[in-house]
Amino acid sequence: MIDAAIDRFCRAIDVLIAAALAVMVVLVFGNVVLRYAFNSGIAVSEEVSRWLFVWLCFMGAVTALKEGGHLGTDMLVSRLPVAGKKACMLLGHLLMLYVTWLFLDGSWQQAGINLDMEAPATGAPMAIFYASGVVFSACAGILLLLQLMRLLTGHIREAELVMVKESEEQAELENLQAEFAQRDLPHANPSSGTPRGARS
Repeated sequence: MIDAAIDRFCRAIDVLIAAALAVMVVLVFGNVVLRYAFNSGIAVSEEVSRWLFVWLCFMGAVTALKEGGHLGTDMLVSRLPVAGKKACMLLGHLLMLYVTWLFLDGSWQQAGINLDMEAPATGAPMAIFYASGVVFSACAGILLLLQLMRLLTGHIREAELVMVKESEEQAELENLQAEFAQRDLPHANPSSGTPRGARS
């Protein structure tokens, strides 16, 4: 049930990211057309686009955290036994929670400092810009705590213990190997236990 709620939340974030990207494209492209064709422009285009881009990046980082899409290395962790993988995941999550707390604290302070500052083009409070860090930290912290709870209660699969892959190519190679292994199973000879066409 918790996983389903997280999936719905991340899908909602993806919709917001797509909407922000669409608004950015309309503002930037519309501003270029207005400048060159009508010697005019949208005054708030650059500022709003910049703010949307920052929010888009931070919200995308939340979904990437859920999917295990952030940069990392599995050189050591993938070679450890299950207990070692669990220990590394526990340590990694505790460190990430600490960094997330630092980021939340810093973003909250910056938002408070800039609450009375107005943006030059829109006149909106500059705190909106720094609030992206607050929202990201809160969402990331909740995701990390839920993953940590699943680890501590034993509701996590062994495949999930390695949260990152060395490269996309390595992940694709492992997926292809798993597909070929599944395909070869039905072709095995049940009487001898050897694949069809294998020579002794």
